[in-house]
Amino acid sequence: MSPPHVLVLTRDQDPHADHVRDLLAGRGARTTVFDNRDYLTRAHVELAYTARGLARRLLHTEDGTLDLDSLTAVWWRRPRPPEAHPAITDPSVAAYTAKESVDLLTDLWEHLPCRMVPARESAYRRAAHKPSQLMLAAELGFEIPETLIATQADALWDFHNRHDGHIITKPMGMPWVENLAGGHTVVRKCEFVSARDLAYAEALRFCPVIAQQYVPKRLELRVTVVGRRVFAAEIHSQESNRSRVDWRRYNLEVTPYGVHRLPDEVADRCLAMTDRLGLVFGAFDLVLTPDGRYVFLEINPNGQWLWVEELTGLPISEALCDLLLEGA
Repeated sequence: MSPPHVLVLTRDQDPHADHVRDLLAGRGARTTVFDNRDYLTRAHVELAYTARGLARRLLHTEDGTLDLDSLTAVWWRRPRPPEAHPAITDPSVAAYTAKESVDLLTDLWEHLPCRMVPARESAYRRAAHKPSQLMLAAELGFEIPETLIATQADALWDFHNRHDGHIITKPMGMPWVENLAGGHTVVRKCEFVSARDLAYAEALRFCPVIAQQYVPKRLELRVTVVGRRVFAAEIHSQESNRSRVDWRRYNLEVTPYGVHRLPDEVADRCLAMTDRLGLVFGAFDLVLTPDGRYVFLEINPNGQWLWVEELTGLPISEALCDLLLEGA
């Protein structure tokens, strides 16, 4: 019997993928790492059909040929989209060929007959939509912050006044903008709304933004669901002024991390939410308020966890290996 074989879709220099790949190798499993961006330049796909249907699905890379129907699992980690071949110089033709490549690979990964982690790409994309997350979280019994999503200044001003100015904003999706003038990148995290922000509120007409009532924090929680296992880490973000509003402004020297005993009903809601979203993996951001309430902020269908594991000892990577090899 051949060993389990996991295809990892990610880019170069992904420490999470490298770590899990080493663990899988220690268990006797094979791994192939592939980045969609390499399609047409360093790799190609071969699909063949007979009159009765599919005959073969092959991925040819510089390391050899992979029969995609032999895979145990696909881990859709962080691949980049395919690009046009560098020999194509016409921008319109390049854009066309890149789009054709995206269509092919999206459909290919979607229909492989093996476990997909965190989910098939279509489910993963849907699960990342924050407005739908809030609605589902409330339906499942989570408390959520009062929220406004609008592109009108009057709506933001009214929301700000109703909460005595205690509101934050955060991006709808991508938290950064790359390749600005001069090659700069701007990162957008959770921010308090200042008087200056309100003065520029008319700019909302250009792009939607999420505004939320600020939730007081005793602790912030990163809850990672892997299959049916729930790993909760507590982040003492209020110990540092830098991480007080958004723990992703890391200040690890003064911000303690630890294992958190999550109440069963909260853990069950996390599992129910991943089930409803069609995920087998998800990273939840929750707040524990000073009066003991657990408040849902969002779920990242493909969130980072290695730093949590290193700081708390929670065996998240081993659980992910279990999931990728389950049923092999």
